[in-house]
Amino acid sequence: MESLSRGWKFLMEAWKMAADDVDLIKPSIYTLVTGFFVTIAGAIPFALMWVLLNGKGATSGIVLFLIGVLFIFAHYVVTYVFSAMTVYLVYGYLAEGDGRMEKAWEIVKRDFWDLASLAAASTLVKSVQRLLRGNRKRGGGDFLAGVLGAVWTEAAFLILPAMVIEDISLKDAMQRAADIAKENLLLVGVSAVGVKAVTNGITFLLSLIGAILGGLAARGIVLVWGTDTAGMIVAIGTALVIFFVFFLPAITFSVYTGTAYHTCLYLWARDAERAEDGVPVAAPAPLAAVLG
Repeated sequence: MESLSRGWKFLMEAWKMAADDVDLIKPSIYTLVTGFFVTIAGAIPFALMWVLLNGKGATSGIVLFLIGVLFIFAHYVVTYVFSAMTVYLVYGYLAEGDGRMEKAWEIVKRDFWDLASLAAASTLVKSVQRLLRGNRKRGGGDFLAGVLGAVWTEAAFLILPAMVIEDISLKDAMQRAADIAKENLLLVGVSAVGVKAVTNGITFLLSLIGAILGGLAARGIVLVWGTDTAGMIVAIGTALVIFFVFFLPAITFSVYTGTAYHTCLYLWARDAERAEDGVPVAAPAPLAAVLG
C-alpha cells in the first residue's frame, strides 16, 4: 500500500509540473493523434493484402508478417519521437524551470536516427515475443515472452533519457542504462514508487467507465431506433465515441506520467553514480517529494 501511495503522490507531482508548464503534456497528445493516423494508414494496406493473399499459403504469411513488422516499427518510431520530446521537456523544466518546445523539436531532429534504431530494436523484441507465444509446443513460450517484454520495456525507459539527455548512440545508451541499472537507487525507486500500478489502475477504471457508458448509450439508441442497419451503425458509432472520450485521455495521462517518472528516476540514478562516495544525492523534486 505504501508503494501505491507513493505512486499516487508522484502522479500528483508530475501533473503539478504539467499544470505549471503545459508544453510538458503536448507530446503525449501528439503521440495519440499521430498514432491514430498511423493505425489507419497501416490497417488499409494490411486489409487489402489479407484479401488478395488469403489462401496463398506461406507467401501470404510472410508478406502479412512483414507488413505487420513495418506497422509495429512505425508505431514505435512515433512513440519514441514524442517520448523523447517529453523527456527533454521534463529535463528542461527541472534544470531550468521551463521545458521549451522548440528545443525539444531540435533534440528530436538531432536524435531521430538513434530513436529509429531504438524503434527497430523494440520491433525485433516484439517479433521475437510473437514467435515465442506462437510456438507453444515447446512450452514456456508465454512466460519467456512476458519476461522478455518486461525487461526490454524497462530497459527502453532508461535508454531513452540516456540518448536524449546525454546525446549518445543506441549502443552507448544501452551500456549506460546497464551500468545505471546496477545502482541500488534505481531498484529502490522502482520498488518503492508504484507509478505503473497507479497509472494502469486509473487507465483501466476510465476505460471501464467509457465502455459502460458507451454500452448504455448504444442500448438506448437500439431501443429507440431499432436493430436495422442504420440503427446499429449509429449505436456502435456512439458507443465508440463515448469509449474513446474516456480511453484517449487515460492513455495520454499514463504515457506522460510514466515518461516523467522514468526521466526523474534516470536523473537521480545518474547523479548518484557521479557523486563521491558517502555523499547523499537528492532526487529530482517530484521524486524527492514522494520519497521524503
